[in-house]
Amino acid sequence: MSILMPKKVKHRKQHKGKSKGIETRATDIVFGSFGLKSLGTKWITARQLEASRRYIIRYLKKGGKLWIRIFPDKPVTFKGAEIGMGGGKGGVDHYVYPIRPGRIIFELDGIKETEARAAFKGAGIKLPIKTKFIKKGD
Repeated sequence: MSILMPKKVKHRKQHKGKSKGIETRATDIVFGSFGLKSLGTKWITARQLEASRRYIIRYLKKGGKLWIRIFPDKPVTFKGAEIGMGGGKGGVDHYVYPIRPGRIIFELDGIKETEARAAFKGAGIKLPIKTKFIKKGD
């Protein structure tokens, strides 16, 4: 199981931050013919991304190519249960990608549109946001 996480980071822990508006980068299909576009704002965990990637790989069956256009590099910390206030911030538990509406999550090429649609529909269910199937040129 290959959970996505950065090899090396400048700062081990990050602030939560705020999601600001709609996405301006990676809003068009660049590599493949079909894409899965985000319609919501949420934190996508590395586990959710991996689950949807594995779902799509099942549909490829040694044909076609998949591109993942997002990478979870934001650390989320967690303090254990029954630990009181104070004592500093908890340790890094997992990594997330803060997604905004309009971002392309996955791209596919080399398979039929019906297969790509079915693969992205199942992959979208594994993600915590609403998604949309798009074709190149839409």
